[in-house]
Amino acid sequence: MMMTENTDNALARIRFVLVEPSLSGNIGAVARAMKTMGLSRLELVAPKQPPDAEALARACGADDLLQHAGVHTDLPAAIADCRVVIGTSARRRTLEWETLEPPETARKLLDEAAAGEVALLLGRESSGLTNAELARCQFLVHIPTNPDFSSLNLAAAAQVFAYEIRRCWREDRADATRAPSDELRRDLATAQELEGLHGHLADTLRDIGFGDPDSSKKLLLRLRHLFNRARPDRVEINILRGILSAAQGRKSGKRSTPPAD
Repeated sequence: MMMTENTDNALARIRFVLVEPSLSGNIGAVARAMKTMGLSRLELVAPKQPPDAEALARACGADDLLQHAGVHTDLPAAIADCRVVIGTSARRRTLEWETLEPPETARKLLDEAAAGEVALLLGRESSGLTNAELARCQFLVHIPTNPDFSSLNLAAAAQVFAYEIRRCWREDRADATRAPSDELRRDLATAQELEGLHGHLADTLRDIGFGDPDSSKKLLLRLRHLFNRARPDRVEINILRGILSAAQGRKSGKRSTPPAD
């Protein structure tokens, strides 16, 4: 049976996550940008102002997206079940992430959404996403604006991504022969499971005396970057955590058994 836009699983699994938006009007404008392109999942992280009358006015009929938007106290809660997270960035960072442009981002989000939940992070109007927030992303995306005037309104940026997603989605509907890649068949670890690994890794490094994670944030950031590139699946996460537990057990004189597949 041909899916309608309202029941298309791929579109329904793509969430736009606004991190600490300052103006409720921008939230409404993002909701409008999303709905015009068939997207419905809006998540808010610690908004400075909850959606109000101004947000409703700027939404121009996308009231349902505002009504059903998730509101979270922190970013981990907003992306916990996502298999891929892409963060928007307007400037170069100390560590090199794989950086996409909007068309590649749309393709990546749609492909991955065929297998599970995915997220696009949009940062604060004034300062974007922090390095710590970007460290939770597998990819970054940059809109190639005029370098002499690169500032984009939050809703304008959201409209660029929403349009590219819809363009790719329409191409997919027209191409019935397109098959999912082997990568999409992997049961990738979620953001929450990756966070569990990173916490366990930091504890283990401290336990075995390998540096001081409290004063070596760059080391932990590089390790995050390593695993974000590798994109381990759930079995691999269990193996890695079993190794870490064994290392902790040897340090304390206890033996640890490896996890079962």
